[in-house]
Amino acid sequence: MTSSNNTFKKNTFKSPGKSPAGNKGRKKVWSGPESFSANSRVRKAGGLFLVLLSVFLLLAFVSYLFSWKADDAMLDGRTFNWSLLTDSAIDVENMMGRIGAILAHFFIKQGFGIASFAFVLILFVSGIRVLTDFRLLPLKRTIANALFILVWVSVFFGYLIGTGDLLILGGIFGYEGALWLNGLLGKAGTAILLFFAAGAWVIIVFDPSFKNAGLFLAGLFRGKQERETPADPADSWNQETVAAPLEADQDPDQPKEEPNTQPDSVSDQANEDEISDGGVEKDPVSDIELDAGLPDTEGTKNDKEGKPAGDPELEIEIADGKITGNNYQSIEDPFSGDGDETPDLSHLGEYDPTLDLPKYRLPELRLLDDRGSGTIQINKDELEANKNRIIETLNNYSISIDKIKATVGPTVTLYEIIPAPGVRISRIRNLENDIALSLAALGIRIIAPIPGKGTIGIEVPNSQPEIVSMKSVLGSDRFRNSSYELPIGLGKTIANETFIADLTKMPHLLMAGSTGQGKSVGLNAILASILYKKHPAYVKFVLVDPKKVELNLFSKIERHFLAKLPDAEEAIVTETRQVVRTINSLCVEMDNRYDLLKDAQARNVKEYNAKFVARRLNPNMGHRFLPYIVLFIDEFADLIMTAGKEIELPIARLAQLARAVGIHLIIATQRPSVNIITGTIKANFPARIAFRVTSKIDSRTILDSGGADQLIGRGDMLLSTGSDLLRLQCAFIDTPEIERICEFIGSQRAYPDAFHLPEYHEDEASEQEAGDPSERDELFEDAARIVVSTQQGSTSLIQRKLKLGYNRAGRIIDQLEAAGIVGPFEGSKAREVRVKDEMRLEEILQNE
Repeated sequence: MTSSNNTFKKNTFKSPGKSPAGNKGRKKVWSGPESFSANSRVRKAGGLFLVLLSVFLLLAFVSYLFSWKADDAMLDGRTFNWSLLTDSAIDVENMMGRIGAILAHFFIKQGFGIASFAFVLILFVSGIRVLTDFRLLPLKRTIANALFILVWVSVFFGYLIGTGDLLILGGIFGYEGALWLNGLLGKAGTAILLFFAAGAWVIIVFDPSFKNAGLFLAGLFRGKQERETPADPADSWNQETVAAPLEADQDPDQPKEEPNTQPDSVSDQANEDEISDGGVEKDPVSDIELDAGLPDTEGTKNDKEGKPAGDPELEIEIADGKITGNNYQSIEDPFSGDGDETPDLSHLGEYDPTLDLPKYRLPELRLLDDRGSGTIQINKDELEANKNRIIETLNNYSISIDKIKATVGPTVTLYEIIPAPGVRISRIRNLENDIALSLAALGIRIIAPIPGKGTIGIEVPNSQPEIVSMKSVLGSDRFRNSSYELPIGLGKTIANETFIADLTKMPHLLMAGSTGQGKSVGLNAILASILYKKHPAYVKFVLVDPKKVELNLFSKIERHFLAKLPDAEEAIVTETRQVVRTINSLCVEMDNRYDLLKDAQARNVKEYNAKFVARRLNPNMGHRFLPYIVLFIDEFADLIMTAGKEIELPIARLAQLARAVGIHLIIATQRPSVNIITGTIKANFPARIAFRVTSKIDSRTILDSGGADQLIGRGDMLLSTGSDLLRLQCAFIDTPEIERICEFIGSQRAYPDAFHLPEYHEDEASEQEAGDPSERDELFEDAARIVVSTQQGSTSLIQRKLKLGYNRAGRIIDQLEAAGIVGPFEGSKAREVRVKDEMRLEEILQNE
């Protein structure tokens, strides 16, 4: 096939329709009363009639208010029948003629009085809804409110005026209704009923707050007491106002500047990309529909275009691609029952957690580098060649297809094929290696079928992949306009759409992949996404980096975003023992937060913070604003090897319970084996990211399915959120970009110290466990005899002699120390053996 035979179209998978012959396909304008709602033309005509009828009644009612005496003189005493319409002797002054006068006389005088204008509103709103589908007002609510006003106003004027010249205010209905209620309840009872009905309607419709009225009355009462009694200085707290902390160089007389929550460069450098209907930003993408080369059923059309019937046709579519704020004044508990008065808190306003750093600015997009062209370069020759090879391979195994379509992404092209009727999906799935051989490409993945599409997908890597820059993701409209609590920009989909996820909905994330496939870059992308979106008051990071070099760049933002133990020298945790203490401290923080949520009667941290911001929780009772805490762990396998259950158990506990209190986990490892990613951990990490791995077993360990072993690396990843499996190209952010972001944040005013986690005392728990004879290891006595006989108190000795692992041998040494057989840990030196002979050892063992 030559490129001259290719035609370009906008729609894909478009089946040509055939025009019906004769009158077979014509719609009937009217096929009975039941067709009114189904036929749009009849419905619009009915809507127009309702609108014009409402206008007619409005003019007739207004005119009747000025001509009712003359018109009533002509109509009173007459029987309402068709003769009134034809009797020329009836001369009325209503501007809408006899029909207008008759309708106004019937609705206003004989009916509901001036409340009859409610019918005009009902007809007009209904007509607009039927005619244009425009929701001017909620239809059902409008009808209900109008009918209530119709009855209440009519009875009210009937009760207030009765008969006479002003009978038209309430109408006959109002007069008779009031007369009946007076006989039933008396005039006083009728007045009370009318007042109750009006008050109940106002409460139901408008839901007014009577708090200000109560505070106003309380203020009047206090003012009266202050005039009668000298003021007490101890009560002056109620008159204080909260002053936000000022910058060192800020004049107290000047108004406080609002914190800059969006850098100027974000708006200046915003990409002018198109937005789809669903609010997902799409960069230029290519959807290519490739004819499978089957016999052409549109030979006439091809002949007219000068192309022979049966030639493959290429159709291309370009798609759119613990700091408690200083501004929270210490006050008495407003909800305590000790006092007779409720303190007036209206002058305090809402609590703003950002006022500790009021001039903090979010990082700017200029700190990030531009990479790639940002547009997809379509290589039509490559697409045609891949299409022909796929069709040829399938034909070799007698598999025919109806159509083939290609969607070009940044690094991978998805070929969607529709098999001919009767072809089994399993036959195509089994040809994965054969298709990879024919295309001479790595990373071929077959999706059979694609969920929700009814097609079979073949993913083929591009010969010239595009780099997805972090700047294009963070500068996209979808990220900038995102309302997620913790938005993270992971990259772009195979359709070149920017993918944004909410970490609070995941709620934890497990990342795995071989060395050099993009795990650390993925962690940096997640960190950068949150840094570009959130103020330091709303989120804190706990960074665990056993390699000591991957996350060290973020040490510059320690006093802004990082959290650590109170006695820790560095916020980035690198030592295994310190990691255990930090994770157990997070468990303590989780328990403390659950206690606060219980006292506040809130189900999650979002509801709790909403109550705290509204000043419904008293800080004197221990309540505080709770920022989100995100735990990042790089090289989780190293921690499991060195600490084992000491790490796994608190991690599993956090994964099970911490999401409701705003603590989320992101764990990365390069060894996705079952002894590292255990069943307990997998069960609590529904969201998982798999970069390229070396075997199908590792892929199933991460995702519970294959596919990760067929990725092409360099940020190519699969995201599993339970039942869905999405292929993404991770956004790339380099070390110099991370340095510039941290420099930008670190140069701004910070908190006095990092966010302090609760203290965790592990010594008492370990000593109690080690000192309990019932909890001792079964090899405790053998280890004690070895230590005493050799007079060497080292863990490595017990490992060699008893053939134990490091963790178990370390626990036995702790138990020997608690029993007084060896001394405390002395660094690189061996422990002191305090029992010098075996006879003394036997006495100790027998006594215990």
